[in-house]
Amino acid sequence: MGLTVEESGRLAALLETHSDKITASWTDTVAAPLRGRLTRAELLKQVNDLHRSIIDALRGGGFEINGDNSAALRATLVDLSRSRARQGFSAAETAVTVFGLKKALFDVVDVRNGDPQVLTDLIAAGLMIDDLGLFTFETYAKTREELIADQAEQLLELATPVVKLWEGVVAIPLVGTLDSARAQVVMERLLETLVDTGSPYAIIDITGVPAVDTQVAQHILKTVVAARLMGAECIISGIRPQIAQTIVALGIEFGDIATKATLADALRHALRLIEATRKARSN
Repeated sequence: MGLTVEESGRLAALLETHSDKITASWTDTVAAPLRGRLTRAELLKQVNDLHRSIIDALRGGGFEINGDNSAALRATLVDLSRSRARQGFSAAETAVTVFGLKKALFDVVDVRNGDPQVLTDLIAAGLMIDDLGLFTFETYAKTREELIADQAEQLLELATPVVKLWEGVVAIPLVGTLDSARAQVVMERLLETLVDTGSPYAIIDITGVPAVDTQVAQHILKTVVAARLMGAECIISGIRPQIAQTIVALGIEFGDIATKATLADALRHALRLIEATRKARSN
C-alpha cells in the first residue's frame, strides 16, 4: 500500500519529532515476546536502524515498499529477517520487530480529540507497516527455506561417505532409501574420490538399503557406468537372500558387474583382482 507525498511527509515528521519516545516504546514491545534472547542494547540498535531507514524512505517522497526510495529500507529489513532466521527465531518473533511500531505510534498520538487528519494518517501508517511486515515475513520464509535446503544437502553428504579400504580400493556404504537426489550425491562423491585417489576399484555396499526395486537398481547401474567411464570397476556388496530374490523377481540384470554377499567378500575379490593385475604386469 503506497502513501502520498503529503502522507509520507507527515508520518516522517511524526517519527522524527517523537523519535526517542517511539523507539523506547517500540523496543519494549519487541522485547516482550523475545524473553531476553536478545539484549536490550541489540534490540534498541535494530529498532533505531529500522526507524531511521523508514524516515529516510518517507522523506524520499510518496512511499512505496518496492520503490527506489525504499531500497535502503528493504536492505535493513532483509538483514533483520535473515539474521533472525539464522538465529532460530520464529516468524512471529521476527515480525513483531516491525509490527511493534504500531503500538509505539498510538503511544505518541492523541486520537481522543477525533481529528480526522490524525486518524487518516494513523490508518495510512498502519497500512505501510503491514507492507513492511509482509516483506519481512517473505524474506524470513525464503531464508528459512534456504537454510533447510542447505541442511538437507549437508545431511545427504554426511549420510554418503566414501572411504578408502585399501590401496586401490574405495567403498561407499549406502544406508536408507536411495532416491534420485541421493543417487546423484552418491555418484558425484564416488567419482570425486576415484579421481582424488586414482583407485581402480570401488565397492558399492547396499547392506543398509532396506529394499531394492527397479528404480534403486537403475541408480546403482548408472553409478557403475559412470565409474567405468572414469576407468574404475565397481563391485556390489550386501546382496542378501531377500534382495537376491527381489532382483530375480523384477528381472533386473546386473550383467558382468561383480556382486558379493558381504563387504568383506567384496574386498577380498577386489584384492584378488589387484594381485592378478600386478602379476600380469610383472610377467
